Amino acid sequence: MAPILILEAFYGGSHKQLVDVLLKNLKEEEHDLLTIPAKKWHWCARMSALHFAGRISTAHRYQTIFCSSVLNLAELIGMRTDLAACRKIVYFHENQLCYPVRDAKQRDVQYGINQITTCLCADRILFNSRYNMNSFLDCIESFLRKVPNMSFQGVREKIVPKCDVLYFPVEFGKLTKRGVKAEKEESLPLHIIWPHRWEHDKNPEQLVEALLGLQAKGVNFRVSILGERFETIPICFEQLEERLPGKVAQFGPLPREEYLRTLSEGDVVLSTALHEFYGVGMLEAIYSGCVPLVPNRLVYPELYPKDKLFNTTAQLVKQLYNWCRNRALFEKHREDFFGKISLDGYSAEQLVPQFIAILRNTQ
Repeated sequence: MAPILILEAFYGGSHKQLVDVLLKNLKEEEHDLLTIPAKKWHWCARMSALHFAGRISTAHRYQTIFCSSVLNLAELIGMRTDLAACRKIVYFHENQLCYPVRDAKQRDVQYGINQITTCLCADRILFNSRYNMNSFLDCIESFLRKVPNMSFQGVREKIVPKCDVLYFPVEFGKLTKRGVKAEKEESLPLHIIWPHRWEHDKNPEQLVEALLGLQAKGVNFRVSILGERFETIPICFEQLEERLPGKVAQFGPLPREEYLRTLSEGDVVLSTALHEFYGVGMLEAIYSGCVPLVPNRLVYPELYPKDKLFNTTAQLVKQLYNWCRNRALFEKHREDFFGKISLDGYSAEQLVPQFIAILRNTQ
């Protein structure tokens, strides 16, 4: 019987990518896998423990459980006490203690509570960035102080010793690596890529403000707005193609192959996020040849050099304007950037062996 049980309560996006790359490096007889489709995240977070509790074999010989923080691990172990002796490893793609909401009164605190109790139940906790780990740990006490008529002692201190940072393993080998590209004519407009989900936490309003500001300066550019979109699109995106005539090269998600090809045709990959703990899409775009411009907040100062960080929309527009009007300057900048940066520390080639060693309990 398999010694490793992998549970993914939200089997899609980066959660699926991580599980799939781990499975490629485990023997079939080493693991069992149970998943829930990546739909209706809130239901997955609330009900996955009960779902898995009824589907995990009682005749198991599991030694290790690996899951993401979407699953309420403490709840699962409470219902399936036969799993309590397993090594329990949790991976945090994000954390709910500092998820941005438009109105603080709208925050559903249950998701944060689930993650805290999951950490108390776990034996080892892995975060996809130092920012993710620190922002979670730093918010625990203030989060718990909001609970009326109760006090909680030593929760953070119990969790801290279990925590480590292990970057998400990006499979760069599947991408078109930037090498010697065909010569670009200096008249070719700068191609800006925005590869994020069309939701408020990715701050599309700042993207639109920057694009309209750039257009007002009279320079030419192209923009591809990629990433997953939903039934209701952000209001700021309405009639955007009409407001940026001839400049929107792609507006909406693409099949994976076309998406990767678009990344390889891009020049600048832009983030305006209010909520980002790693950013796989950004790293994929950079590997494909795009120069990043990112907010001076969240995980970005951890991953990217200072000259790629902006503090205000005006700073962002100024940098894009300089590159748009002087393509030769941009190409020199791009050459210098890729001469200095190394993405090896984010590669599946280097990181997956560390994950596998942890799952096998050899590290």
